[in-house]
Amino acid sequence: MDPRLDIVGLPLSPSVRHKLQCAGFRTTAELAGVAGPVELATEAQLTHEEALLVLKLAAPHRVAQAGQAGGGGGPAGAAVAAATAAVSARQILEREESATRIITFAEELDAVLGRGVETGTITEFCGVPGVGKTQLGMQLALDVQLPRAFGGVEGQAVYIDTEGSFMLERLCQMADALVAHLARVAALKGDPAKAAAAAALTRDALLAGIHYFRVRDHIEQLAAVELLPSFLAANPAVRLVVIDSVTFHFRQEYADMAARTRQLAQMAQQLMALAGERDIAVVLMNQVTTKLGDRGGGGAGGGEAAPADVAARLVPALGDSWAHAATHRVILHWHEGRRRAFLYKSPTQPARGAEYAVTKDGVRGARRGGSKRSRPA
Repeated sequence: MDPRLDIVGLPLSPSVRHKLQCAGFRTTAELAGVAGPVELATEAQLTHEEALLVLKLAAPHRVAQAGQAGGGGGPAGAAVAAATAAVSARQILEREESATRIITFAEELDAVLGRGVETGTITEFCGVPGVGKTQLGMQLALDVQLPRAFGGVEGQAVYIDTEGSFMLERLCQMADALVAHLARVAALKGDPAKAAAAAALTRDALLAGIHYFRVRDHIEQLAAVELLPSFLAANPAVRLVVIDSVTFHFRQEYADMAARTRQLAQMAQQLMALAGERDIAVVLMNQVTTKLGDRGGGGAGGGEAAPADVAARLVPALGDSWAHAATHRVILHWHEGRRRAFLYKSPTQPARGAEYAVTKDGVRGARRGGSKRSRPA
């Protein structure tokens, strides 16, 4: 079959065909250079689902094009393979039910997320300065190291710091609190396995389990993401990657907006592949920006409206195209002097909110600065 099949020959809605044509795509052969659905969604202003459908429908023709170009390799062949790899609905359900979770130490927030931050996905936390994004990132970098005896992942973390907000003194304080808590739990339970695991998890061990990268511009950030696969291959214990914040360098006097869009799409695609292939949790901290005149707020459902007063004026940075990058998106905001988290986007959990607190010990549940049930037992 002719790999140069015209876009109008695909069974797509008129609006999708129009967006593709406006973006310069006329034939399926022209889709061969697209790295994946995120890039196509960004270039053609499609939703992630629409972009994925386009690539699936064009897949046979893209395979033929890639084969003629040189044996089916390259980004086109890889994108086609990713887009056409099929699993059953039952397999998806089983994978979601058995997914590993990294707790946040805040019971209410963990419940909103479905028992914690899910591995194999990208979770984005967006919020204003001071709401606790960096504190949450550091807490997760510690929590991913919880021993299996306490129901933890017993992994390590990569922390990519773009703003210089990583605070070692604060991290040590949080690590000491975690070590003391596990020792108390082990003593109360009288469990030899817990006692041995708690004794082994010292402050030094926790600090050694966090691999820290300081990146000072967008070039270093892109390079760090590019090198992650080889770094994780050499450090297979890593189960969490935190980027704080993912948008900082892409908002600082970035002149070429088209290049920025392409680079962000490529980075998002790399992080998606990394999370899925290695079953790690990728956590992105994002800033917010003012959007004047927008009274549309966020999604509804789950018994709580999105924080309308906040969402009407403050929206996650980088616009709608970047919103497709994350599997789960959580809006962190202030409400009547209290920190709240609202799960704005998730394929598995309903949209709803919860309170959380930042205490001297770290991120905890809102009840009395952190209920016991929000912590491992």
